[in-house]
Amino acid sequence: MRRQPGHVAVIGAGFAGLAAALRLARAGVRVTVLDALEGPGGKAALGFPEFSSGPTVVTMPQVFRALHARLNLPAPALEAARPTTTYHGDGRVFAPEALHVAGSLDSTLAQLSLAEGRRYAALLASSRRMYLDAQDTFLFAPPPGPARLARYALTRGRRAAPQVPLRRLVRSGSFMTPFWLRFATYLGADPYRAPAVLHNIAWVELGYGVWHLRGGLLELARTLHARATALGVRFEFGTHVTSLSTHGGQVLGAHTSQGAFAADAWVSAADRALTLSWLGKSEKPTPRGVSGFALQLRLSEDRGRSHHIYWPAEYAREWQDIRAGRLPRDPTLYLHLDGTRAFMLVNAPPDPGLTDDPREYGELLLARLQDRLRTSEGGPLPVQEWRALSPAEYARTAKAGALYGRAPHGLSGSLRPGWQLPHARNLAQVGGTVHPGGGVPLSILSGWNGAGQLLGLPFDDLDGRRVPQGTEVWPFGL
Repeated sequence: MRRQPGHVAVIGAGFAGLAAALRLARAGVRVTVLDALEGPGGKAALGFPEFSSGPTVVTMPQVFRALHARLNLPAPALEAARPTTTYHGDGRVFAPEALHVAGSLDSTLAQLSLAEGRRYAALLASSRRMYLDAQDTFLFAPPPGPARLARYALTRGRRAAPQVPLRRLVRSGSFMTPFWLRFATYLGADPYRAPAVLHNIAWVELGYGVWHLRGGLLELARTLHARATALGVRFEFGTHVTSLSTHGGQVLGAHTSQGAFAADAWVSAADRALTLSWLGKSEKPTPRGVSGFALQLRLSEDRGRSHHIYWPAEYAREWQDIRAGRLPRDPTLYLHLDGTRAFMLVNAPPDPGLTDDPREYGELLLARLQDRLRTSEGGPLPVQEWRALSPAEYARTAKAGALYGRAPHGLSGSLRPGWQLPHARNLAQVGGTVHPGGGVPLSILSGWNGAGQLLGLPFDDLDGRRVPQGTEVWPFGL
Protein backbone atom coordinates (compact mmCIF):
# COMPACT_ATOMS: atom_id res chain seq x y z
CA MET A 1 0.00 0.00 0.00
CA ARG A 2 1.32 3.44 -0.95
CA ARG A 3 2.30 5.62 1.99
CA GLN A 4 0.29 8.84 2.05
CA PRO A 5 2.42 12.01 2.32
CA GLY A 6 1.68 14.16 5.33
CA HIS A 7 2.30 17.47 3.56
CA VAL A 8 2.10 18.28 -0.16
CA ALA A 9 3.15 21.58 -1.74
CA VAL A 10 1.34 22.61 -4.93
CA ILE A 11 3.05 25.13 -7.22
CA GLY A 12 0.49 27.24 -9.06
CA ALA A 13 -3.05 28.35 -8.21
CA GLY A 14 -4.49 28.14 -11.72
CA PHE A 15 -7.26 25.65 -12.38
CA ALA A 16 -4.97 22.61 -12.42
CA GLY A 17 -3.33 23.66 -9.16
CA LEU A 18 -6.66 24.39 -7.47
CA ALA A 19 -8.06 21.02 -8.58
CA ALA A 20 -4.94 19.25 -7.28
CA ALA A 21 -5.08 21.04 -3.94
CA LEU A 22 -8.76 20.21 -3.52
CA ARG A 23 -8.33 16.50 -4.23
CA LEU A 24 -5.41 16.29 -1.81
CA ALA A 25 -7.27 18.18 0.91
CA ARG A 26 -10.35 15.95 0.52
CA ALA A 27 -8.07 12.97 1.19
CA GLY A 28 -6.91 14.49 4.47
CA VAL A 29 -3.49 15.72 3.32
CA ARG A 30 -2.04 19.00 4.57
CA VAL A 31 -1.60 21.24 1.51
CA THR A 32 0.28 24.48 0.85
CA VAL A 33 -0.14 26.27 -2.50
CA LEU A 34 2.62 28.60 -3.77
CA ASP A 35 1.83 31.08 -6.54
CA ALA A 36 3.70 34.05 -7.97
CA LEU A 37 0.49 36.02 -8.63
CA GLU A 38 -1.56 37.82 -6.00
CA GLY A 39 -4.66 35.65 -6.26
CA PRO A 40 -6.06 32.43 -7.77
CA GLY A 41 -6.83 31.82 -11.43
CA GLY A 42 -3.45 31.62 -13.20
CA LYS A 43 -3.61 33.10 -16.71
CA ALA A 44 -7.26 34.03 -16.14
CA ALA A 45 -6.19 36.42 -13.34
CA LEU A 46 -3.91 38.66 -15.40
CA GLY A 47 -4.85 42.27 -16.16
CA PHE A 48 -7.83 44.16 -14.74
CA PRO A 49 -8.95 42.57 -11.44
CA GLU A 50 -12.57 42.05 -12.55
CA PHE A 51 -11.67 40.63 -15.99
CA SER A 52 -10.79 37.11 -16.98
CA SER A 53 -7.77 37.14 -19.28
CA GLY A 54 -8.23 33.51 -20.25
CA PRO A 55 -11.07 31.77 -22.11
CA THR A 56 -14.35 33.65 -22.20
CA VAL A 57 -16.55 30.64 -22.85
CA VAL A 58 -16.10 27.03 -21.74
CA THR A 59 -16.63 23.57 -23.18
CA MET A 60 -17.27 20.23 -21.44
CA PRO A 61 -19.76 21.60 -18.88
CA GLN A 62 -20.09 18.11 -17.38
CA VAL A 63 -16.56 18.42 -15.94
CA PHE A 64 -17.44 21.64 -14.07
CA ARG A 65 -20.67 20.13 -12.75
CA ALA A 66 -18.93 16.95 -11.60
CA LEU A 67 -16.16 18.89 -9.87
CA HIS A 68 -18.72 20.94 -7.94
CA ALA A 69 -20.57 17.77 -6.99
CA ARG A 70 -17.36 16.14 -5.68
CA LEU A 71 -16.74 19.23 -3.56
CA ASN A 72 -20.33 19.51 -2.27
CA LEU A 73 -20.68 22.90 -3.94
CA PRO A 74 -23.87 24.19 -5.59
CA ALA A 75 -24.00 23.39 -9.31
CA PRO A 76 -22.24 26.05 -11.42
CA ALA A 77 -24.46 28.42 -13.39
CA LEU A 78 -23.82 27.29 -16.96
CA GLU A 79 -25.85 28.50 -19.91
CA ALA A 80 -25.48 27.13 -23.44
CA ALA A 81 -24.50 29.85 -25.90
CA ARG A 82 -27.02 30.24 -28.75
CA PRO A 83 -25.65 30.76 -31.32
CA THR A 84 -22.30 29.33 -30.29
CA THR A 85 -20.19 31.76 -32.30
CA THR A 86 -20.65 34.22 -35.15
CA TYR A 87 -17.94 34.11 -37.82
CA HIS A 88 -17.47 37.30 -39.80
CA GLY A 89 -15.86 37.27 -43.24
CA ASP A 90 -14.92 39.85 -45.80
CA GLY A 91 -15.88 38.04 -49.01
CA ARG A 92 -12.36 36.73 -49.68
CA VAL A 93 -11.17 34.23 -47.06
CA PHE A 94 -14.57 33.64 -45.56
CA ALA A 95 -17.33 34.41 -48.03
CA PRO A 96 -20.53 34.94 -46.00
CA GLU A 97 -20.84 38.25 -44.26
CA ALA A 98 -21.63 36.28 -41.10
CA LEU A 99 -22.11 32.61 -40.31
CA HIS A 100 -23.96 31.83 -37.07
CA VAL A 101 -22.93 28.41 -35.76
CA ALA A 102 -26.04 27.56 -33.82
CA GLY A 103 -27.24 24.79 -31.54
CA SER A 104 -28.29 22.40 -34.29
CA LEU A 105 -26.68 21.05 -37.41
CA ASP A 106 -29.68 21.92 -39.60
CA SER A 107 -29.65 25.61 -38.66
CA THR A 108 -25.94 25.85 -39.46
CA LEU A 109 -26.24 24.01 -42.79
CA ALA A 110 -29.17 26.21 -43.82
CA GLN A 111 -26.75 29.15 -44.08
CA LEU A 112 -24.42 27.33 -46.51
CA SER A 113 -24.69 26.31 -50.13
CA LEU A 114 -25.53 22.67 -50.84
CA ALA A 115 -21.89 21.85 -51.69
CA GLU A 116 -20.51 23.66 -48.65
CA GLY A 117 -23.13 22.08 -46.42
CA ARG A 118 -22.10 18.60 -47.56
CA ARG A 119 -18.45 19.41 -46.94
CA TYR A 120 -19.25 20.87 -43.50
CA ALA A 121 -21.22 17.75 -42.51
CA ALA A 122 -18.47 15.43 -43.76
CA LEU A 123 -15.74 17.26 -41.83
CA LEU A 124 -17.90 17.44 -38.72
CA ALA A 125 -18.50 13.69 -38.95
CA SER A 126 -14.77 12.96 -39.26
CA SER A 127 -14.06 15.25 -36.29
CA ARG A 128 -16.66 13.43 -34.21
CA ARG A 129 -15.21 10.05 -35.13
CA MET A 130 -11.67 11.16 -34.22
CA TYR A 131 -12.84 12.55 -30.89
CA LEU A 132 -14.80 9.43 -29.89
CA ASP A 133 -11.89 7.23 -30.97
CA ALA A 134 -9.40 9.26 -28.90
CA GLN A 135 -11.31 10.04 -25.71
CA ASP A 136 -10.70 6.77 -23.86
CA THR A 137 -6.95 6.88 -24.54
CA PHE A 138 -5.97 10.55 -24.57
CA LEU A 139 -8.60 12.43 -22.57
CA PHE A 140 -10.49 10.46 -19.94
CA ALA A 141 -7.78 8.07 -18.80
CA PRO A 142 -4.31 8.26 -17.21
CA PRO A 143 -1.38 9.13 -19.49
CA PRO A 144 -1.13 6.24 -21.97
CA GLY A 145 1.80 3.88 -21.91
CA PRO A 146 3.22 1.91 -24.86
CA ALA A 147 0.58 -0.85 -24.65
CA ARG A 148 -2.40 1.50 -24.78
CA LEU A 149 -0.80 3.60 -27.51
CA ALA A 150 -0.24 0.47 -29.57
CA ARG A 151 -3.83 -0.66 -29.04
CA TYR A 152 -5.12 2.74 -30.17
CA ALA A 153 -2.84 2.72 -33.20
CA LEU A 154 -3.97 -0.77 -34.24
CA THR A 155 -7.70 -0.31 -33.66
CA ARG A 156 -8.39 3.40 -34.33
CA GLY A 157 -5.20 5.13 -35.35
CA ARG A 158 -5.70 4.87 -39.11
CA ARG A 159 -8.95 6.85 -38.86
CA ALA A 160 -6.94 9.75 -37.41
CA ALA A 161 -5.04 10.09 -40.74
CA PRO A 162 -1.61 9.77 -39.06
CA GLN A 163 0.44 10.71 -42.12
CA VAL A 164 -1.75 13.62 -43.19
CA PRO A 165 -1.31 17.27 -42.11
CA LEU A 166 -4.42 19.06 -40.92
CA ARG A 167 -4.27 21.58 -43.78
CA ARG A 168 -4.63 18.74 -46.31
CA LEU A 169 -7.40 16.97 -44.38
CA VAL A 170 -9.66 20.04 -44.24
CA ARG A 171 -8.73 21.56 -47.59
CA SER A 172 -11.89 22.20 -49.54
CA GLY A 173 -10.77 24.83 -52.02
CA SER A 174 -13.26 27.19 -50.45
CA PHE A 175 -13.79 29.79 -47.79
CA MET A 176 -14.32 27.08 -45.14
CA THR A 177 -10.66 26.01 -44.89
CA PRO A 178 -9.62 28.62 -42.26
CA PHE A 179 -12.78 27.77 -40.29
CA TRP A 180 -11.57 24.19 -39.79
CA LEU A 181 -7.88 25.03 -39.39
CA ARG A 182 -8.36 27.37 -36.44
CA PHE A 183 -9.35 24.67 -33.93
CA ALA A 184 -5.72 23.46 -33.80
CA THR A 185 -4.77 26.82 -32.27
CA TYR A 186 -6.72 25.79 -29.15
CA LEU A 187 -3.77 23.51 -28.35
CA GLY A 188 -1.17 26.10 -29.37
CA ALA A 189 -0.49 24.76 -32.87
CA ASP A 190 0.36 26.56 -36.06
CA PRO A 191 -2.60 25.16 -38.05
CA TYR A 192 -0.49 24.86 -41.20
CA ARG A 193 1.95 22.58 -39.32
CA ALA A 194 -0.54 20.67 -37.18
CA PRO A 195 -1.26 16.95 -37.61
CA ALA A 196 -4.69 15.84 -38.81
CA VAL A 197 -5.54 14.27 -35.44
CA LEU A 198 -6.07 17.76 -33.97
CA HIS A 199 -9.20 17.96 -36.13
CA ASN A 200 -10.93 16.17 -33.23
CA ILE A 201 -10.92 19.45 -31.26
CA ALA A 202 -13.56 20.86 -33.61
CA TRP A 203 -16.12 18.36 -32.37
CA VAL A 204 -15.93 19.56 -28.77
CA GLU A 205 -17.11 23.03 -29.81
CA LEU A 206 -19.24 22.34 -32.86
CA GLY A 207 -20.74 19.07 -31.65
CA TYR A 208 -21.26 19.68 -27.94
CA GLY A 209 -21.36 23.50 -27.99
CA VAL A 210 -19.85 26.21 -25.81
CA TRP A 211 -21.20 27.55 -22.55
CA HIS A 212 -21.27 30.79 -20.64
CA LEU A 213 -20.27 30.47 -16.98
CA ARG A 214 -22.02 33.05 -14.82
CA GLY A 215 -19.40 35.28 -13.24
CA GLY A 216 -16.74 33.96 -15.61
CA LEU A 217 -13.63 31.96 -14.89
CA LEU A 218 -12.37 34.35 -12.23
CA GLU A 219 -15.51 33.70 -10.20
CA LEU A 220 -14.91 29.95 -10.59
CA ALA A 221 -11.32 30.37 -9.40
CA ARG A 222 -12.51 32.31 -6.35
CA THR A 223 -15.12 29.65 -5.57
CA LEU A 224 -12.55 26.85 -5.73
CA HIS A 225 -10.08 28.92 -3.69
CA ALA A 226 -12.69 29.51 -0.99
CA ARG A 227 -13.56 25.81 -0.86
CA ALA A 228 -9.89 24.86 -0.61
CA THR A 229 -9.35 27.37 2.18
CA ALA A 230 -12.35 25.91 4.04
CA LEU A 231 -10.70 22.47 3.74
CA GLY A 232 -7.54 23.80 5.38
CA VAL A 233 -5.39 24.53 2.31
CA ARG A 234 -2.87 27.32 2.95
CA PHE A 235 -2.15 29.72 0.09
CA GLU A 236 1.11 31.66 -0.24
CA PHE A 237 0.50 34.23 -2.99
CA GLY A 238 3.23 36.51 -4.29
CA THR A 239 5.70 33.63 -3.91
CA HIS A 240 8.04 33.06 -6.87
CA VAL A 241 9.70 29.65 -7.03
CA THR A 242 13.33 29.96 -8.16
CA SER A 243 14.57 26.37 -7.79
CA LEU A 244 13.73 22.95 -6.37
CA SER A 245 16.19 21.02 -4.18
CA THR A 246 16.48 17.28 -4.80
CA HIS A 247 18.25 14.32 -3.29
CA GLY A 248 18.08 10.70 -4.40
CA GLY A 249 15.46 11.43 -7.03
CA GLN A 250 13.15 13.15 -4.54
CA VAL A 251 12.21 16.84 -4.25
CA LEU A 252 12.97 18.02 -0.72
CA GLY A 253 12.14 21.70 -0.89
CA ALA A 254 11.69 24.87 -2.91
CA HIS A 255 13.70 28.07 -2.86
CA THR A 256 11.34 31.02 -3.34
CA SER A 257 11.17 34.79 -3.12
CA GLN A 258 9.66 34.29 0.35
CA GLY A 259 12.23 31.82 1.63
CA ALA A 260 12.52 28.05 1.64
CA PHE A 261 9.57 25.64 1.74
CA ALA A 262 9.74 21.92 2.52
CA ALA A 263 7.17 19.18 1.87
CA ASP A 264 6.91 15.40 1.61
CA ALA A 265 5.55 15.47 -1.96
CA TRP A 266 4.96 18.04 -4.67
CA VAL A 267 2.56 18.93 -7.45
CA SER A 268 3.71 21.42 -10.06
CA ALA A 269 0.89 23.03 -12.03
CA ALA A 270 3.39 25.39 -13.66
CA ASP A 271 4.53 25.08 -17.27
CA ARG A 272 6.47 21.81 -17.54
CA ALA A 273 9.47 23.65 -18.99
CA LEU A 274 9.57 25.90 -15.90
CA THR A 275 9.40 22.88 -13.58
CA LEU A 276 12.33 21.27 -15.40
CA SER A 277 14.34 24.49 -15.16
CA TRP A 278 13.75 24.60 -11.38
CA LEU A 279 15.13 21.05 -11.24
CA GLY A 280 18.20 22.08 -13.23
CA LYS A 281 16.98 20.15 -16.29
CA SER A 282 15.68 21.18 -19.69
CA GLU A 283 13.27 19.94 -22.32
CA LYS A 284 14.51 18.69 -25.65
CA PRO A 285 14.75 21.70 -27.96
CA THR A 286 11.31 21.90 -29.56
CA PRO A 287 9.34 24.89 -30.86
CA ARG A 288 7.02 26.55 -28.36
CA GLY A 289 3.32 26.84 -29.16
CA VAL A 290 1.63 30.13 -29.91
CA SER A 291 1.18 32.93 -27.42
CA GLY A 292 -1.51 35.58 -27.35
CA PHE A 293 -1.99 39.34 -27.36
CA ALA A 294 -5.19 40.45 -25.65
CA LEU A 295 -7.20 43.60 -25.04
CA GLN A 296 -9.46 44.04 -22.01
CA LEU A 297 -12.06 46.73 -22.74
CA ARG A 298 -14.39 48.61 -20.41
CA LEU A 299 -17.50 49.88 -22.24
CA SER A 300 -19.83 52.78 -21.43
CA GLU A 301 -22.95 50.80 -22.39
CA ASP A 302 -24.19 47.23 -22.14
CA ARG A 303 -23.58 45.39 -25.45
CA GLY A 304 -25.07 42.08 -24.34
CA ARG A 305 -23.27 38.77 -24.39
CA SER A 306 -21.96 37.18 -27.58
CA HIS A 307 -18.88 35.54 -29.10
CA HIS A 308 -17.41 36.56 -32.48
CA ILE A 309 -14.51 35.69 -34.78
CA TYR A 310 -13.39 38.14 -37.47
CA TRP A 311 -11.26 36.65 -40.24
CA PRO A 312 -8.38 38.63 -41.75
CA ALA A 313 -8.04 39.20 -45.48
CA GLU A 314 -5.27 36.56 -45.70
CA TYR A 315 -5.35 33.87 -43.02
CA ALA A 316 -2.15 32.22 -44.28
CA ARG A 317 -0.29 35.56 -44.03
CA GLU A 318 -1.14 35.76 -40.33
CA TRP A 319 0.69 32.48 -39.74
CA GLN A 320 3.61 33.46 -41.94
CA ASP A 321 4.09 36.47 -39.65
CA ILE A 322 3.87 34.35 -36.49
CA ARG A 323 6.29 31.77 -37.92
CA ALA A 324 8.75 34.60 -38.59
CA GLY A 325 8.42 35.86 -35.01
CA ARG A 326 6.37 38.95 -35.94
CA LEU A 327 3.17 40.23 -34.41
CA PRO A 328 0.66 39.83 -37.29
CA ARG A 329 -0.55 43.11 -38.75
CA ASP A 330 -3.91 41.65 -39.79
CA PRO A 331 -4.72 38.79 -37.39
CA THR A 332 -7.88 36.85 -36.69
CA LEU A 333 -9.83 38.73 -34.01
CA TYR A 334 -11.51 36.69 -31.27
CA LEU A 335 -14.03 38.96 -29.52
CA HIS A 336 -16.20 38.22 -26.51
CA LEU A 337 -18.82 40.73 -25.34
CA ASP A 338 -20.20 40.48 -21.81
CA GLY A 339 -22.31 43.46 -20.80
CA THR A 340 -20.05 46.45 -20.23
CA ARG A 341 -16.89 44.40 -20.70
CA ALA A 342 -15.20 43.05 -23.80
CA PHE A 343 -12.20 40.80 -24.29
CA MET A 344 -10.32 40.40 -27.56
CA LEU A 345 -7.51 37.93 -28.21
CA VAL A 346 -5.25 37.43 -31.22
CA ASN A 347 -2.58 34.80 -31.93
CA ALA A 348 1.01 35.91 -31.36
CA PRO A 349 4.51 34.39 -31.49
CA PRO A 350 5.91 33.05 -28.21
CA ASP A 351 8.42 35.80 -27.49
CA PRO A 352 8.03 38.26 -24.60
CA GLY A 353 10.48 40.67 -26.25
CA LEU A 354 8.39 41.26 -29.36
CA THR A 355 7.41 44.78 -28.44
CA ASP A 356 8.57 47.32 -25.91
CA ASP A 357 5.29 49.19 -26.25
CA PRO A 358 2.30 46.82 -26.13
CA ARG A 359 -0.06 49.79 -26.21
CA GLU A 360 1.05 50.70 -29.75
CA TYR A 361 0.12 47.25 -31.07
CA GLY A 362 -3.02 47.33 -28.93
CA GLU A 363 -4.09 50.57 -30.62
CA LEU A 364 -3.62 48.95 -34.02
CA LEU A 365 -5.79 45.98 -32.98
CA LEU A 366 -8.47 48.20 -31.50
CA ALA A 367 -8.59 50.26 -34.71
CA ARG A 368 -8.98 47.08 -36.78
CA LEU A 369 -11.78 45.85 -34.54
CA GLN A 370 -13.67 49.15 -34.63
CA ASP A 371 -13.30 49.25 -38.40
CA ARG A 372 -14.85 45.76 -38.69
CA LEU A 373 -17.71 46.81 -36.37
CA ARG A 374 -18.64 49.98 -38.27
CA THR A 375 -20.93 48.14 -40.65
CA SER A 376 -22.36 45.74 -38.04
CA GLU A 377 -25.44 46.10 -35.89
CA GLY A 378 -24.59 48.25 -32.88
CA GLY A 379 -21.57 49.83 -34.54
CA PRO A 380 -18.15 50.40 -32.93
CA LEU A 381 -17.69 49.66 -29.24
CA PRO A 382 -18.03 52.60 -26.82
CA VAL A 383 -14.65 52.02 -25.15
CA GLN A 384 -14.00 53.92 -21.91
CA GLU A 385 -10.75 52.25 -20.91
CA TRP A 386 -8.62 49.40 -22.16
CA ARG A 387 -5.56 47.41 -21.25
CA ALA A 388 -3.20 45.32 -23.39
CA LEU A 389 -1.81 41.94 -22.35
CA SER A 390 1.25 41.07 -24.45
CA PRO A 391 3.20 37.78 -24.67
CA ALA A 392 5.42 39.25 -21.93
CA GLU A 393 2.39 39.32 -19.61
CA TYR A 394 1.51 35.71 -20.42
CA ALA A 395 5.17 34.80 -19.79
CA ARG A 396 4.42 35.34 -16.09
CA THR A 397 2.64 31.98 -16.13
CA ALA A 398 4.13 30.20 -19.19
CA LYS A 399 7.63 29.92 -20.60
CA ALA A 400 8.08 32.51 -23.38
CA GLY A 401 4.37 33.25 -23.09
CA ALA A 402 3.50 30.00 -24.96
CA LEU A 403 0.00 29.36 -23.65
CA TYR A 404 0.09 25.56 -24.07
CA GLY A 405 3.78 24.69 -23.83
CA ARG A 406 5.57 23.05 -26.71
CA ALA A 407 4.04 23.21 -30.18
CA PRO A 408 1.87 20.14 -30.95
CA HIS A 409 3.29 19.62 -34.44
CA GLY A 410 3.64 16.14 -35.83
CA LEU A 411 2.37 12.96 -34.20
CA SER A 412 4.90 12.99 -31.36
CA GLY A 413 4.30 16.68 -30.68
CA SER A 414 0.56 16.21 -30.39
CA LEU A 415 1.06 13.61 -27.62
CA ARG A 416 1.25 15.46 -24.33
CA PRO A 417 3.85 14.40 -21.71
CA GLY A 418 2.65 12.43 -18.69
CA TRP A 419 2.49 13.45 -15.02
CA GLN A 420 5.77 11.93 -13.86
CA LEU A 421 9.32 13.24 -14.19
CA PRO A 422 12.05 10.60 -13.99
CA HIS A 423 14.30 12.71 -11.73
CA ALA A 424 11.55 13.70 -9.24
CA ARG A 425 9.60 10.63 -8.13
CA ASN A 426 7.60 12.46 -5.46
CA LEU A 427 6.46 15.24 -7.83
CA ALA A 428 3.44 15.17 -10.13
CA GLN A 429 3.53 17.51 -13.12
CA VAL A 430 0.02 18.66 -14.06
CA GLY A 431 -1.67 21.41 -16.07
CA GLY A 432 -2.21 22.47 -19.65
CA THR A 433 1.31 21.62 -20.86
CA VAL A 434 0.94 17.90 -20.02
CA HIS A 435 -1.71 15.15 -20.29
CA PRO A 436 -4.50 15.45 -21.29
CA GLY A 437 -3.85 18.93 -22.74
CA GLY A 438 -4.74 22.61 -22.66
CA GLY A 439 -7.98 24.38 -21.84
CA VAL A 440 -9.70 24.73 -18.48
CA PRO A 441 -11.65 21.42 -18.41
CA LEU A 442 -8.60 19.36 -19.36
CA SER A 443 -6.39 21.29 -16.93
CA ILE A 444 -8.85 20.50 -14.14
CA LEU A 445 -8.79 16.81 -15.11
CA SER A 446 -4.98 16.90 -15.11
CA GLY A 447 -4.70 18.51 -11.68
CA TRP A 448 -7.40 16.34 -10.10
CA ASN A 449 -5.94 13.06 -11.32
CA GLY A 450 -2.23 13.92 -11.23
CA ALA A 451 -2.64 14.71 -7.53
CA GLY A 452 -4.73 11.56 -7.10
CA GLN A 453 -1.92 9.49 -8.59
CA LEU A 454 0.42 10.73 -5.84
CA LEU A 455 -1.97 9.19 -3.31
CA GLY A 456 -2.70 6.03 -5.28
CA LEU A 457 -6.31 7.10 -5.90
CA PRO A 458 -8.24 5.74 -8.91
CA PHE A 459 -8.64 7.81 -12.05
CA ASP A 460 -11.79 9.96 -12.00
CA ASP A 461 -13.01 11.23 -15.39
CA LEU A 462 -15.22 13.89 -13.71
CA ASP A 463 -18.11 12.73 -15.95
CA GLY A 464 -16.16 13.81 -19.02
CA ARG A 465 -17.54 10.95 -21.11
CA ARG A 466 -21.12 11.94 -20.27
CA VAL A 467 -22.49 14.06 -23.11
CA PRO A 468 -24.51 17.07 -21.88
CA GLN A 469 -28.13 16.11 -22.47
CA GLY A 470 -29.69 17.70 -25.53
CA THR A 471 -26.47 19.27 -26.81
CA GLU A 472 -25.02 16.81 -29.32
CA VAL A 473 -25.86 18.18 -32.76
CA TRP A 474 -25.27 15.02 -34.77
CA PRO A 475 -28.64 13.52 -35.76
CA PHE A 476 -27.54 9.89 -36.01
CA GLY A 477 -24.86 7.51 -34.77
CA LEU A 478 -21.78 6.54 -36.76
